[in-house]
Parts: sequence; C-alpha cells; structure tokens
Amino acid sequence: MRASFKTQRQIFIFAFLCIPICLLLLFLIYPTFKLFQLSITDWDGISSELNYVGLKNYNTIFTNSKNVWLALANNMLYFFIHLLAIPFEILFASILCKRLRGSGFFKSVTFMPYIINGVAVAYMFSYLYSPVGGPINSFFEAIGLDFMAMDWLGNKYLVNFSLIGVSLWRYCGQHVILFIAGILSVPADYYEAAEIDGASELQKLRYITIPGIRRVIEMVLFLNARGALQVFDIPFLITKGGPGFASSTFTTYTIDTAFKYDQYGMASAMAVVLMFIILGIALLQNLFVARRSRD
Repeated sequence: MRASFKTQRQIFIFAFLCIPICLLLLFLIYPTFKLFQLSITDWDGISSELNYVGLKNYNTIFTNSKNVWLALANNMLYFFIHLLAIPFEILFASILCKRLRGSGFFKSVTFMPYIINGVAVAYMFSYLYSPVGGPINSFFEAIGLDFMAMDWLGNKYLVNFSLIGVSLWRYCGQHVILFIAGILSVPADYYEAAEIDGASELQKLRYITIPGIRRVIEMVLFLNARGALQVFDIPFLITKGGPGFASSTFTTYTIDTAFKYDQYGMASAMAVVLMFIILGIALLQNLFVARRSRD
C-alpha cells in the first residue's frame, strides 16, 4: 500500500512537470535550435531547401554591413540617455514617497504612459512632431521662437533624439515605480536615526536611499540595457527607421532584413548576435554584483 502511494505520487509529480517541460522544449529550446540552424544558411523564407553557408552571415554582419554598426550606435544612444535619466528617476521616486497631498495621483500618472498601447503612443507623437501644424512647432511659432520649429522626424541629426524623448516619456514611469517600491522597502528606522543626527534630505538620499535600493538599481540597469538593445516599436511605427537608416535600431534592421529583403538566414544570424550581446551584459552584471557582494 505504501509503495503504491509512493508510485502514484511520483506519477502525479511527473505528470505536472511533463507539461511545462514539453512547452519549454516546444516554444524555447526548439526555436532556439532552429534559429542557430537558419543563421548558417542563406534561406530566403520561401525555398524548401536550406543551403548552408557556414559563418558567412556572421562575417558579413561584422565586416561588410555598415548599417548594422549604425543601428548598434543608435541602440547605444538609447542606453546612455536612459542611463543619464536614472538619477532623476530616483530623485522623483524619493519625492513621491513623501506623504504629500496628491502623491497617489502622481504615482498613477507617472506609470500611465507605460501601460498605454505602443501603437497609440507612436501615432500620438507622430502628430506632436508633425512639421506642419504639429503642436510642438505651433507652440514655438506662437511664442515667437520660429527658429525652434524643426522637422523633428525628418532631420537625420535630430530624429534619434526625438524618438528617445518618446522612449523616456514611456518607460521612465516604470523605473520610477520600481524605485518607489525599493525605497518603501528601506526600514523607516534608518531615516529616523538620520533625522536625529541632523542629516539633510540630500544626505539621506545619498547614504540611505541609494545603498538601500542597490538591487533595484541593478535591475533597472539590466532592463535599460536589454530594452535599449531591443528597441523596436517606437522607431518602427514612427519613422520606419528613416530618414534612410538614420533612426534604425538593431531590431528594426533585423526585421527589415528578414521581411523586406527576404534574407532570413542573415536575420537569424543577427538575432543570434543580439541574444549573445544580452547574455554577455547579464553575465557581466552578475559578475559585478557578485564582486560587490563579496566586497
């Protein structure tokens, strides 16, 4: 009887583990293996046969495709500007954690852009940035600053900064909410002791808040790096990577390579490169965090 119960329990556990394992194999392991396979072919997305070309696609990516490097440079621009915004996000989060009138409303408003549909965001800012009759240019013209009215999306030197402005508006709220959660997890006794010692608000922020939310900062840094490398919807929906390739990112260029130029093998190789870049960043961050923990 005891052996029978043990057998039934093992079958029960196996049955529950079998479903997620099968789903993992079907939707993660197999597609990843297929991605690696396609990355060493010149498949056009139509032919039933795969012509293997070895590492030719990877060689082309790094040596013969200047647009790839332009796209990566645009990704890095997203990363560094979002990185510069993190101190302001922490400061704003610390202000919202105070018991101020209307702080709950401002928390909701701060997070609202993140939950708005990306297509709606794209069309809204396309209208705001419109060079003819757009609210931004109309505002500058109305206050006599006509020289500030520009072609925000048509100027190749300005378009990326315009799109990054959209990205900041949409994603900074998510970071602020994460920082608020981290600040609220810091014991209030630390702040009370600091007040007794006469610490200023800036000193409490520097010596209590920031060290107390270190893990949250590390998570936001990883989300920032991953998000910057995977930027797609904002440039794709607003400018489609234009003018020319000026606002293309690594992901938009990968999508164009596959669906516009029918180079699925090359696009697969680019996806593999992107995957390893993200894994490398995660590994470096884990090593850095582990070293900081030991110190």
